[in-house]
Amino acid sequence: MKLLIAYDMVTILSRSHADRNVYPSAGVLFVHVLEREYFKGEFPPYPKSGDASNDPITFNTNLMGYPDRPGWLRYIQRTQHSDGVLYGSPTAEHVGKPTVIEITAYNRRTFETARHNLVINIMATEEFPLPYQAEFYIKNMNVEEMLASEVLGDFLGAVKNVWQPERLNAINITSALDRGGRVPLPINNLKEGVYVMVGADVPFSSCLREVESPHNQLRCSQEMEPAISCDKKFRTQFHIDWCKISLVDINKVVPVYITRPDPGTGILPEFGEYNPPSESLKSRNYFSDFLVTLAVPSAVALVLFFIIGYTMCCRREGVEKRNMQTPDIQLVHHSSIQKSTKELRSMSKNREISWPLSTLPVFNPVSGEVVPPIHPDNYETTSMPLMQTQANLQNQITIPQQRPSG
Repeated sequence: MKLLIAYDMVTILSRSHADRNVYPSAGVLFVHVLEREYFKGEFPPYPKSGDASNDPITFNTNLMGYPDRPGWLRYIQRTQHSDGVLYGSPTAEHVGKPTVIEITAYNRRTFETARHNLVINIMATEEFPLPYQAEFYIKNMNVEEMLASEVLGDFLGAVKNVWQPERLNAINITSALDRGGRVPLPINNLKEGVYVMVGADVPFSSCLREVESPHNQLRCSQEMEPAISCDKKFRTQFHIDWCKISLVDINKVVPVYITRPDPGTGILPEFGEYNPPSESLKSRNYFSDFLVTLAVPSAVALVLFFIIGYTMCCRREGVEKRNMQTPDIQLVHHSSIQKSTKELRSMSKNREISWPLSTLPVFNPVSGEVVPPIHPDNYETTSMPLMQTQANLQNQITIPQQRPSG
Protein backbone atom coordinates (compact mmCIF):
# COMPACT_ATOMS: atom_id res chain seq x y z
CA MET A 1 0.00 0.00 0.00
CA LYS A 2 1.44 3.40 -0.99
CA LEU A 3 -0.02 6.77 -0.07
CA LEU A 4 1.22 9.98 -1.74
CA ILE A 5 0.42 13.41 -0.33
CA ALA A 6 0.85 16.54 -2.48
CA TYR A 7 3.67 18.97 -1.76
CA ASP A 8 5.25 16.83 0.98
CA MET A 9 5.51 13.57 -0.97
CA VAL A 10 5.25 11.47 2.22
CA THR A 11 5.35 7.74 1.50
CA ILE A 12 3.92 5.24 4.01
CA LEU A 13 4.75 1.62 3.28
CA SER A 14 3.15 -1.44 4.83
CA ARG A 15 4.53 -4.92 4.39
CA SER A 16 2.89 -8.17 5.33
CA HIS A 17 4.73 -11.29 6.45
CA ALA A 18 3.84 -14.94 6.41
CA ASP A 19 1.97 -16.43 9.35
CA ARG A 20 3.95 -17.80 12.28
CA ASN A 21 2.53 -20.76 14.20
CA VAL A 22 3.11 -21.44 17.89
CA TYR A 23 1.80 -24.37 19.95
CA PRO A 24 1.36 -23.50 23.64
CA SER A 25 -0.21 -25.89 26.15
CA ALA A 26 -3.38 -25.19 28.08
CA GLY A 27 -2.74 -24.27 31.68
CA VAL A 28 0.92 -23.40 31.06
CA LEU A 29 2.36 -19.90 30.79
CA PHE A 30 2.76 -18.74 27.19
CA VAL A 31 5.41 -16.13 26.37
CA HIS A 32 6.15 -14.74 22.90
CA VAL A 33 8.71 -11.97 22.42
CA LEU A 34 8.21 -9.43 19.62
CA GLU A 35 11.83 -8.70 18.72
CA ARG A 36 12.69 -5.36 17.20
CA GLU A 37 15.54 -6.96 15.25
CA TYR A 38 13.02 -9.16 13.45
CA PHE A 39 11.16 -6.12 12.07
CA LYS A 40 14.12 -3.79 11.70
CA GLY A 41 15.17 -5.27 8.37
CA GLU A 42 11.80 -4.35 6.85
CA PHE A 43 12.39 -0.62 7.38
CA PRO A 44 14.91 1.51 5.45
CA PRO A 45 18.25 1.99 7.22
CA TYR A 46 18.97 5.05 9.27
CA PRO A 47 20.77 7.73 7.23
CA LYS A 48 23.52 8.11 9.83
CA SER A 49 26.05 5.33 10.15
CA GLY A 50 25.94 3.41 13.39
CA ASP A 51 22.45 4.61 14.37
CA ALA A 52 20.35 1.99 12.59
CA SER A 53 19.30 0.43 15.90
CA ASN A 54 17.93 3.68 17.31
CA ASP A 55 14.65 3.67 15.38
CA PRO A 56 11.76 3.78 17.86
CA ILE A 57 9.44 0.87 17.10
CA THR A 58 6.13 0.13 18.79
CA PHE A 59 3.73 -2.78 18.34
CA ASN A 60 -0.01 -3.09 18.16
CA THR A 61 -1.62 -6.49 18.74
CA ASN A 62 -5.22 -7.54 18.30
CA LEU A 63 -7.31 -10.57 17.53
CA MET A 64 -8.05 -10.80 13.84
CA GLY A 65 -11.36 -9.11 13.18
CA TYR A 66 -11.51 -7.53 16.65
CA PRO A 67 -10.02 -4.36 18.13
CA ASP A 68 -8.38 -6.05 21.12
CA ARG A 69 -6.66 -9.26 22.18
CA PRO A 70 -8.31 -12.30 23.78
CA GLY A 71 -9.01 -12.03 27.49
CA TRP A 72 -6.26 -14.44 28.51
CA LEU A 73 -3.53 -12.75 26.41
CA ARG A 74 -1.67 -9.65 27.60
CA TYR A 75 0.93 -7.40 26.01
CA ILE A 76 3.62 -5.13 27.43
CA GLN A 77 6.35 -2.93 25.98
CA ARG A 78 8.14 -0.67 28.42
CA THR A 79 9.75 1.77 25.93
CA GLN A 80 9.90 2.34 22.19
CA HIS A 81 13.44 0.96 22.13
CA SER A 82 12.63 -2.32 23.91
CA ASP A 83 11.04 -5.55 22.70
CA GLY A 84 7.37 -6.25 23.16
CA VAL A 85 6.10 -9.34 24.96
CA LEU A 86 2.86 -11.28 24.56
CA TYR A 87 2.10 -13.47 27.57
CA GLY A 88 -0.79 -15.24 29.21
CA SER A 89 -2.21 -18.58 30.29
CA PRO A 90 -4.69 -20.23 27.88
CA THR A 91 -7.42 -22.39 29.34
CA ALA A 92 -9.00 -25.64 28.21
CA GLU A 93 -11.84 -23.70 26.58
CA HIS A 94 -9.45 -22.54 23.84
CA VAL A 95 -8.10 -26.00 22.96
CA GLY A 96 -8.51 -26.79 19.28
CA LYS A 97 -9.45 -23.23 18.34
CA PRO A 98 -6.68 -21.44 16.43
CA THR A 99 -6.25 -17.89 17.67
CA VAL A 100 -4.90 -15.50 15.03
CA ILE A 101 -3.19 -12.41 16.45
CA GLU A 102 -2.40 -9.52 14.11
CA ILE A 103 0.91 -7.87 14.99
CA THR A 104 1.62 -4.46 13.50
CA ALA A 105 5.01 -2.83 13.98
CA TYR A 106 5.24 0.98 13.68
CA ASN A 107 8.47 2.78 12.92
CA ARG A 108 8.04 6.08 14.74
CA ARG A 109 10.78 7.75 12.69
CA THR A 110 9.67 6.89 9.15
CA PHE A 111 6.01 6.11 9.95
CA GLU A 112 6.25 2.82 8.08
CA THR A 113 4.45 -0.29 9.21
CA ALA A 114 5.10 -4.00 8.99
CA ARG A 115 2.47 -6.60 9.77
CA HIS A 116 2.36 -10.34 10.22
CA ASN A 117 0.01 -12.83 11.88
CA LEU A 118 0.75 -15.03 14.85
CA VAL A 119 -1.35 -18.22 14.89
CA ILE A 120 -1.68 -19.66 18.40
CA ASN A 121 -2.68 -23.34 18.36
CA ILE A 122 -3.50 -24.30 21.94
CA MET A 123 -2.74 -27.93 22.74
CA ALA A 124 -4.33 -30.06 25.45
CA THR A 125 -2.17 -31.61 28.20
CA GLU A 126 -2.84 -34.65 30.32
CA GLU A 127 -1.62 -33.10 33.55
CA PHE A 128 -3.84 -30.02 33.18
CA PRO A 129 -4.67 -28.69 35.62
CA LEU A 130 -1.97 -29.42 38.16
CA PRO A 131 -3.69 -30.07 41.50
CA TYR A 132 -1.45 -27.97 43.76
CA GLN A 133 -0.98 -24.34 42.87
CA ALA A 134 1.01 -21.68 44.72
CA GLU A 135 1.14 -17.98 43.93
CA PHE A 136 4.17 -15.92 44.99
CA TYR A 137 4.46 -12.16 45.15
CA ILE A 138 7.95 -10.96 44.16
CA LYS A 139 8.62 -7.37 45.20
CA ASN A 140 11.87 -6.64 43.36
CA MET A 141 10.76 -7.53 39.83
CA ASN A 142 8.78 -6.00 36.99
CA VAL A 143 6.66 -8.19 34.78
CA GLU A 144 8.89 -7.83 31.69
CA GLU A 145 11.94 -8.76 33.78
CA MET A 146 10.21 -11.83 35.16
CA LEU A 147 9.12 -12.96 31.69
CA ALA A 148 12.73 -13.39 30.58
CA SER A 149 13.47 -17.08 30.18
CA GLU A 150 16.64 -16.95 32.31
CA VAL A 151 14.96 -15.18 35.24
CA LEU A 152 11.84 -17.36 35.11
CA GLY A 153 14.03 -20.47 34.92
CA ASP A 154 15.99 -19.39 38.00
CA PHE A 155 12.78 -18.83 39.94
CA LEU A 156 11.32 -22.21 38.97
CA GLY A 157 14.62 -23.82 39.96
CA ALA A 158 14.45 -22.22 43.42
CA VAL A 159 10.82 -23.33 43.85
CA LYS A 160 11.71 -26.84 42.77
CA ASN A 161 14.46 -27.06 45.40
CA VAL A 162 11.96 -26.09 48.08
CA TRP A 163 8.95 -28.06 46.83
CA GLN A 164 10.64 -31.13 45.29
CA PRO A 165 7.88 -32.00 42.77
CA GLU A 166 8.08 -34.28 39.76
CA ARG A 167 6.30 -31.81 37.46
CA LEU A 168 6.47 -28.06 37.96
CA ASN A 169 5.09 -25.50 35.54
CA ALA A 170 4.59 -21.76 35.57
CA ILE A 171 0.87 -21.17 35.17
CA ASN A 172 0.52 -17.41 35.03
CA ILE A 173 2.32 -14.12 35.66
CA THR A 174 0.47 -10.95 36.60
CA SER A 175 1.77 -7.45 37.27
CA ALA A 176 0.97 -6.01 40.67
CA LEU A 177 -0.57 -3.00 38.91
CA ASP A 178 -3.25 -5.31 37.49
CA ARG A 179 -4.10 -6.35 41.06
CA GLY A 180 -4.68 -2.82 42.28
CA GLY A 181 -1.06 -1.99 43.16
CA ARG A 182 0.33 1.53 43.02
CA VAL A 183 2.97 2.78 40.63
CA PRO A 184 6.24 3.01 42.60
CA LEU A 185 8.18 6.22 42.96
CA PRO A 186 11.17 6.57 40.62
CA ILE A 187 13.65 6.40 43.49
CA ASN A 188 15.95 3.70 44.85
CA ASN A 189 15.25 1.50 41.83
CA LEU A 190 11.80 0.51 43.13
CA LYS A 191 9.86 -2.13 41.17
CA GLU A 192 6.18 -2.62 40.50
CA GLY A 193 6.07 -6.18 41.79
CA VAL A 194 4.78 -9.30 40.07
CA TYR A 195 2.60 -12.29 41.00
CA VAL A 196 3.85 -15.67 39.76
CA MET A 197 1.59 -18.73 39.94
CA VAL A 198 3.18 -22.18 39.69
CA GLY A 199 1.62 -25.62 39.78
CA ALA A 200 2.95 -29.00 40.90
CA ASP A 201 1.76 -32.58 41.23
CA VAL A 202 2.77 -33.15 44.89
CA PRO A 203 1.43 -31.55 48.08
CA PHE A 204 2.98 -28.41 49.44
CA SER A 205 6.21 -28.75 51.34
CA SER A 206 6.54 -27.98 55.03
CA CYS A 207 8.51 -24.85 54.23
CA LEU A 208 5.67 -23.40 52.16
CA ARG A 209 3.17 -24.21 54.89
CA GLU A 210 5.16 -22.37 57.54
CA VAL A 211 3.39 -19.17 56.59
CA GLU A 212 0.09 -20.73 57.78
CA SER A 213 1.35 -21.12 61.36
CA PRO A 214 -0.35 -18.90 64.00
CA HIS A 215 2.96 -17.22 64.84
CA ASN A 216 3.58 -16.14 61.25
CA GLN A 217 -0.03 -15.13 60.76
CA LEU A 218 0.29 -12.86 63.79
CA ARG A 219 3.45 -11.31 62.40
CA CYS A 220 1.72 -10.72 59.07
CA SER A 221 -1.20 -9.00 60.80
CA GLN A 222 1.33 -6.70 62.47
CA GLU A 223 2.97 -5.96 59.09
CA MET A 224 6.13 -7.82 60.06
CA GLU A 225 8.03 -10.33 57.96
CA PRO A 226 7.28 -13.93 58.90
CA ALA A 227 10.05 -16.36 59.79
CA ILE A 228 10.36 -18.76 56.82
CA SER A 229 13.21 -21.26 56.88
CA CYS A 230 13.56 -21.53 53.09
CA ASP A 231 13.52 -17.78 52.39
CA LYS A 232 17.32 -17.78 52.07
CA LYS A 233 17.04 -19.92 48.92
CA PHE A 234 15.16 -17.07 47.22
CA ARG A 235 16.68 -14.04 48.91
CA THR A 236 19.78 -13.88 46.71
CA GLN A 237 17.70 -12.96 43.64
CA PHE A 238 14.02 -12.78 44.56
CA HIS A 239 12.47 -10.85 47.45
CA ILE A 240 9.24 -12.69 48.23
CA ASP A 241 6.46 -11.26 50.34
CA TRP A 242 5.49 -14.40 52.24
CA CYS A 243 2.43 -12.76 53.74
CA LYS A 244 0.87 -12.61 50.26
CA ILE A 245 1.58 -16.21 49.26
CA SER A 246 -1.48 -18.20 48.22
CA LEU A 247 -1.64 -22.03 48.45
CA VAL A 248 -4.57 -23.69 46.67
CA ASP A 249 -5.43 -27.38 46.49
CA ILE A 250 -7.93 -27.61 43.66
CA ASN A 251 -8.96 -31.09 44.80
CA LYS A 252 -10.59 -29.46 47.85
CA VAL A 253 -12.14 -26.58 45.98
CA VAL A 254 -15.89 -26.96 45.60
CA PRO A 255 -16.82 -26.17 42.00
CA VAL A 256 -19.48 -23.53 41.52
CA TYR A 257 -21.70 -23.95 38.49
CA ILE A 258 -23.42 -20.84 37.23
CA THR A 259 -26.50 -21.54 35.15
CA ARG A 260 -27.49 -19.03 32.57
CA PRO A 261 -31.07 -17.81 32.85
CA ASP A 262 -33.45 -18.52 30.05
CA PRO A 263 -33.73 -15.57 27.67
CA GLY A 264 -36.96 -13.65 27.83
CA THR A 265 -39.14 -12.51 24.98
CA GLY A 266 -37.10 -9.32 24.49
CA ILE A 267 -33.72 -11.08 24.23
CA LEU A 268 -32.50 -12.45 20.94
CA PRO A 269 -31.27 -16.03 20.78
CA GLU A 270 -27.55 -16.61 21.16
CA PHE A 271 -26.94 -17.18 17.44
CA GLY A 272 -29.93 -15.28 16.16
CA GLU A 273 -29.85 -12.51 13.59
CA TYR A 274 -31.27 -9.06 13.99
CA ASN A 275 -34.41 -8.55 11.94
CA PRO A 276 -34.93 -4.81 11.37
CA PRO A 277 -38.47 -3.46 10.91
CA SER A 278 -39.81 -3.10 7.41
CA GLU A 279 -39.49 0.15 5.49
CA SER A 280 -43.24 0.42 4.90
CA LEU A 281 -44.07 2.03 8.23
CA LYS A 282 -47.11 4.22 8.65
CA SER A 283 -46.42 7.90 9.12
CA ARG A 284 -47.53 9.39 12.40
CA ASN A 285 -49.03 12.84 12.88
CA TYR A 286 -47.41 14.68 15.80
CA PHE A 287 -49.55 17.85 15.55
CA SER A 288 -51.86 16.81 18.39
CA ASP A 289 -48.86 16.02 20.59
CA PHE A 290 -47.41 19.42 19.75
CA LEU A 291 -50.62 21.19 20.75
CA VAL A 292 -50.88 19.29 24.03
CA THR A 293 -47.27 20.04 24.82
CA LEU A 294 -47.73 23.80 24.33
CA ALA A 295 -51.41 24.38 25.17
CA VAL A 296 -51.49 22.84 28.64
CA PRO A 297 -48.51 24.80 30.07
CA SER A 298 -49.72 28.00 28.37
CA ALA A 299 -53.20 27.66 29.88
CA VAL A 300 -51.81 27.07 33.35
CA ALA A 301 -49.48 30.05 33.04
CA LEU A 302 -52.36 32.29 31.85
CA VAL A 303 -54.59 31.32 34.79
CA LEU A 304 -51.80 32.01 37.25
CA PHE A 305 -51.20 35.40 35.59
CA PHE A 306 -54.84 36.49 36.05
CA ILE A 307 -54.93 35.30 39.65
CA ILE A 308 -51.78 37.20 40.57
CA GLY A 309 -52.92 40.31 38.65
CA TYR A 310 -56.31 40.36 40.39
CA THR A 311 -54.69 39.93 43.77
CA MET A 312 -52.17 42.72 43.27
CA CYS A 313 -54.34 45.28 41.41
CA CYS A 314 -57.97 44.69 42.41
CA ARG A 315 -57.55 43.73 46.06
CA ARG A 316 -55.59 46.78 47.23
CA GLU A 317 -57.13 48.57 50.27
CA GLY A 318 -55.91 52.14 49.57
CA VAL A 319 -55.01 55.00 51.90
CA GLU A 320 -58.60 56.09 52.64
CA LYS A 321 -59.69 52.64 53.74
CA ARG A 322 -56.60 52.34 55.88
CA ASN A 323 -57.27 55.68 57.61
CA MET A 324 -60.90 54.74 58.25
CA GLN A 325 -59.84 51.61 60.07
CA THR A 326 -57.16 53.43 62.13
CA PRO A 327 -58.14 55.07 65.52
CA ASP A 328 -58.21 58.89 65.60
CA ILE A 329 -55.75 59.18 68.46
CA GLN A 330 -53.21 57.16 66.49
CA LEU A 331 -53.66 59.37 63.43
CA VAL A 332 -53.23 62.54 65.51
CA HIS A 333 -50.10 61.15 67.12
CA HIS A 334 -48.65 60.22 63.78
CA SER A 335 -49.52 63.62 62.28
CA SER A 336 -47.84 65.51 65.16
CA ILE A 337 -44.67 63.47 64.78
CA GLN A 338 -44.64 64.14 61.06
CA LYS A 339 -45.11 67.91 61.56
CA SER A 340 -42.34 68.05 64.14
CA THR A 341 -39.98 66.22 61.84
CA LYS A 342 -40.65 68.62 59.00
CA GLU A 343 -40.17 71.64 61.27
CA LEU A 344 -36.82 70.36 62.55
CA ARG A 345 -35.64 69.72 59.04
CA SER A 346 -36.57 73.25 57.94
CA MET A 347 -34.81 74.79 60.95
CA SER A 348 -31.65 72.79 60.32
CA LYS A 349 -31.38 74.28 56.87
CA ASN A 350 -31.35 77.86 58.21
CA ARG A 351 -28.93 77.49 61.15
CA GLU A 352 -25.41 78.94 60.93
CA ILE A 353 -22.31 76.81 60.96
CA SER A 354 -20.85 76.58 64.47
CA TRP A 355 -17.24 77.52 65.14
CA PRO A 356 -14.81 74.72 65.99
CA LEU A 357 -13.93 74.31 69.66
CA SER A 358 -10.26 75.05 68.89
CA THR A 359 -11.15 78.64 67.92
CA LEU A 360 -13.06 79.43 71.15
CA PRO A 361 -11.25 81.40 73.92
CA VAL A 362 -9.86 79.65 76.96
CA PHE A 363 -12.14 80.26 79.99
CA ASN A 364 -10.76 80.73 83.49
CA PRO A 365 -13.40 79.63 86.00
CA VAL A 366 -11.59 81.37 88.94
CA SER A 367 -11.34 84.90 87.58
CA GLY A 368 -14.06 84.68 84.98
CA GLU A 369 -11.65 85.87 82.30
CA VAL A 370 -10.73 84.33 79.01
CA VAL A 371 -7.56 84.30 76.91
CA PRO A 372 -7.92 85.00 73.20
CA PRO A 373 -7.01 81.96 71.07
CA ILE A 374 -4.94 83.98 68.59
CA HIS A 375 -1.51 84.81 69.97
CA PRO A 376 1.38 86.78 68.53
CA ASP A 377 4.16 84.94 66.79
CA ASN A 378 6.62 85.41 69.67
CA TYR A 379 4.13 84.12 72.20
CA GLU A 380 5.16 80.78 73.69
CA THR A 381 2.19 78.55 74.17
CA THR A 382 3.99 75.34 75.05
CA SER A 383 4.53 76.38 78.66
CA MET A 384 1.13 77.98 79.12
CA PRO A 385 -1.18 75.91 81.33
CA LEU A 386 -4.74 75.21 80.26
CA MET A 387 -6.14 76.95 83.38
CA GLN A 388 -3.97 80.06 83.99
CA THR A 389 -3.77 81.91 87.27
CA GLN A 390 -4.31 85.62 87.67
CA ALA A 391 -0.57 86.27 88.16
CA ASN A 392 0.70 84.99 84.84
CA LEU A 393 -2.33 85.84 82.77
CA GLN A 394 -1.50 88.04 79.80
CA ASN A 395 -3.65 89.81 77.28
CA GLN A 396 -6.69 89.33 79.47
CA ILE A 397 -10.16 89.99 78.19
CA THR A 398 -12.85 90.78 80.63
CA ILE A 399 -16.24 89.19 80.06
CA PRO A 400 -19.00 91.64 80.83
CA GLN A 401 -21.33 90.39 83.54
CA GLN A 402 -25.02 91.00 83.40
CA ARG A 403 -26.43 92.81 86.35
CA PRO A 404 -29.76 91.71 87.73
CA SER A 405 -32.60 94.10 87.11
CA GLY A 406 -33.97 96.11 90.05
